[in-house]
Amino acid sequence: MRWPWRRRDDELDEEIRAHIEMSAREREDRGATADEARAAARREFGNVGLVKETTRDVWGWTWAERTWQDVRYGLRMMRRNPGFTAVAVLTLALGIGANTAIFSLIDALFLRSLPVRDPQELVLLKWSAHKQPNFYSSANFGDCQQLSPRDYMTACSFSHPFFDELHSQSGIFSSVAASGGTLQLDLSGSGPASIMRGLIVSGNYFDTLGVRPAIGRMIEPSDENPSAAPVAVLGYGYWQRVFGGSIAVVGKTVDLNGVPTTIVGVAEHRFAALTPGSDPDAWLPLSLRPRLSIRWNSKAEGSGSIYLLIIGRLKPWVPRGEAQAAVSLLFRNEMIHGAQPMSEEADAPAVSLFPVQNGLNGGARGKYSTPLFVLMLAVGIVLLIACANVAGLLLARSATRQKEMAVRLALGAGRRRIVRQLLTESLLLSLFGAALGILFATWGAHIILALLATGSTRPLGFDASLDTRVLLFTAGIGLLTGIIFGLAPAMRGTRVDLTPALKDGGNSSGGARRARKRWFNIGNSLVVGQIALAMIVLVGAGLLVRTLQNLRNVDPGFDIRNVLNFNINPTLIGYKGARVDALYRNLQDRLAAIPGVTSVSYSSGTLLSGGLMATAFHLAGAPAKSDVNSDILPVGPNFFTTMKFSLLRGRDFSPADVVSASASAAAEAAASPAPPAPAAVIVNQTFARRYFGGVDPLGQRFGNSAAWGQNDNGPGYVVIGVVRDAKYDSLRSEISPTAYVPASGGGASFEMRTAVDPTSIIPAVQSVVNQIDSSLPIFGVMTESQSVDQLLFQERLIARLSSFFGILALILACIGLYGLLSYEVSRRTREIGIRMALGAGQRDVLRMVVEEGLELTIAGAVFGVAAALAVTRYLGSILYGVHPGDPVTLIVVAAILMIVALAACWIPARRATRVDPMVALRYE
Repeated sequence: MRWPWRRRDDELDEEIRAHIEMSAREREDRGATADEARAAARREFGNVGLVKETTRDVWGWTWAERTWQDVRYGLRMMRRNPGFTAVAVLTLALGIGANTAIFSLIDALFLRSLPVRDPQELVLLKWSAHKQPNFYSSANFGDCQQLSPRDYMTACSFSHPFFDELHSQSGIFSSVAASGGTLQLDLSGSGPASIMRGLIVSGNYFDTLGVRPAIGRMIEPSDENPSAAPVAVLGYGYWQRVFGGSIAVVGKTVDLNGVPTTIVGVAEHRFAALTPGSDPDAWLPLSLRPRLSIRWNSKAEGSGSIYLLIIGRLKPWVPRGEAQAAVSLLFRNEMIHGAQPMSEEADAPAVSLFPVQNGLNGGARGKYSTPLFVLMLAVGIVLLIACANVAGLLLARSATRQKEMAVRLALGAGRRRIVRQLLTESLLLSLFGAALGILFATWGAHIILALLATGSTRPLGFDASLDTRVLLFTAGIGLLTGIIFGLAPAMRGTRVDLTPALKDGGNSSGGARRARKRWFNIGNSLVVGQIALAMIVLVGAGLLVRTLQNLRNVDPGFDIRNVLNFNINPTLIGYKGARVDALYRNLQDRLAAIPGVTSVSYSSGTLLSGGLMATAFHLAGAPAKSDVNSDILPVGPNFFTTMKFSLLRGRDFSPADVVSASASAAAEAAASPAPPAPAAVIVNQTFARRYFGGVDPLGQRFGNSAAWGQNDNGPGYVVIGVVRDAKYDSLRSEISPTAYVPASGGGASFEMRTAVDPTSIIPAVQSVVNQIDSSLPIFGVMTESQSVDQLLFQERLIARLSSFFGILALILACIGLYGLLSYEVSRRTREIGIRMALGAGQRDVLRMVVEEGLELTIAGAVFGVAAALAVTRYLGSILYGVHPGDPVTLIVVAAILMIVALAACWIPARRATRVDPMVALRYE
């Protein structure tokens, strides 16, 4: 049966043969041999037969068969144009691969389901209040990063009595568990003494989470009984690293801070922590805290001490809102009406319940969240540039295929049919790009992980394996990019004027003249868009690089060069009181005798390591409840000389000051009356200026704050000196009032200033410590410069990666500019030849092409600056010493962009000047 809208195959074949003959004759006129012309014409029209069927051929091919036909034809077209295919696929692979690499890390940190049973039933408790409660002590650990002690009005930490009360309320949760922070533990009895991190947890912690053992058993409620034998469960990674994965570890007894502890099991491999990067080496029962925590006292278990992170498992029939209301009521009653009220009605203390998957922000999540999301924005822009680049290539290619499109339309193919074919070709390019992008993503993710590992002293706790979610993301982004960059060329490919296209292929100079009348066409718009997007990424990278430079140029207030730091904690192995101080004095003298060491001191923490101690003082003569806040750092003799602090007034600590501090600590521990003499203290300039004003600070006295659970009736402190302001915990933070007090007892960080490379004396340091006590491990060995580098790791990482992606964006944008100008030069060869035949010089032709490229670059830069001002303001929280609209950064980036763009314009412009007028006049 012959349908009226169908044409006979012999009629179609006759038309195809006629077009082949016509195309062959045109090629012979341009100088090709008869055989070459006929072969090229057959290649051009040999596949036009696929348009024999139309969308109205209801009795013909099925939809799947037509799709497969489009795919096969698209593959043939890709094979016929290997150069175009390689450039397009590689461009897309770079964009898709970069996005997949960053997304795989985001997936690993934020999107992967918790390695526990039914994680959707678990909720995290977090309290809030309008005013800081009157806690005795507060601590935050591991899985939930909280605010600093300077601003503590919301947190995930709760008191032990509140946990016990919540645990007894059977109507709210099916089970509730708690973890109490990571303890520093001295491990002995299994090779050389070492330091490990132990997380104390409630007895039902693993049962609530649904975590099973790899070998042995987990901690059980019976282990939480104070009279129970001490037990520990090892983390799988720690078990592999330290014990070699030996199953004989179960039942082995080791000493943890001098407490014989039996290892009863190893956690399963899939569970390391609730948040990646906060992995403990072992878990221990809460009941062991008093025996393992050296500075524990009875107040630490009271309602005024918060340190427990609480997780509840909702009952299936209890809505989260109902459970939240019940928990808030319990918390409010304890805070306002408890035995020790810590808040008032106006403070409105309340508890919110968050899904554990979203509520926890500790570990690697808190550390890397900002860099990863900033980089995700950058690689998203890179992908848009890649799409615009390939769209420009397809537009240029569509101009050379106008005759093919005209023949198809003339033979009866509908415009939708041609659009579908062209979109199929672009989707094939994007899918091939996505496949190659997976390879790039795997490499890129491993490189980024290696960079992250350099900034961490412990295993990262996560990997960037390509799971189902990442592969679906890659497939989805591949399809999306195929549509984005293929739609405009596909729509434009159907807008063909059949008569001139069939006559001269649409490549005549007349077509070129019509196109040149519209400066702002699609191709130019794509180039302008690419340059504008590249400008955004480059400006962001420039701001981040300047932030890193500004932080490196910050004056910390002391000399960080040639200083070696290491940590030691003799209290973990039984040293107490005066014995600790005697050990430190002995160690200080022995270390100072090492050749190349010029000065030695110690403090409770290393400067610029991220650690901070804060307290409150009561100034003499001030109202009863008008305490002042201050950072505080216990230091040993010779500290300011070793760190090269400038002592502006007064004197340094003497050995007698340290002895007095030790006696005061012993008296407080024994609950005896306070010693009559006030403790010596040295304050910084900010402390003296803010709290003493124009009064001479030397000899001024102040006392402890009763709000912090301290004795406000004692002798307090007397200022003996003033030192220059110096950074404490980080380079970013503003300098706060700081008090330096004599260090006594507890762990210490030793600082050693050397006249040689500090790392060269590490073996000598280890030897000195071993000679004094071989069971005393040292840890955290690094130079002060390395400590600062580690502190700036995030800034360094994000500056490097953003710079890389900025350079990639710049290269892709300039490739797009180069491609457009090269196409324009090729398309306007005849026009250029006519200009040169009429007397135009090479300089005129060069200027014409370069001016067109620079016009596009300037337009893109202008739009890019405007967009960068809008986008980079979201970087304000991570910038330092530079504003989002910094004019210097904008000018420098614009200058770099113009220089690179000029180079991209120069190559096609030089090629245009070499056009032979005689050849160009014959060019079609």
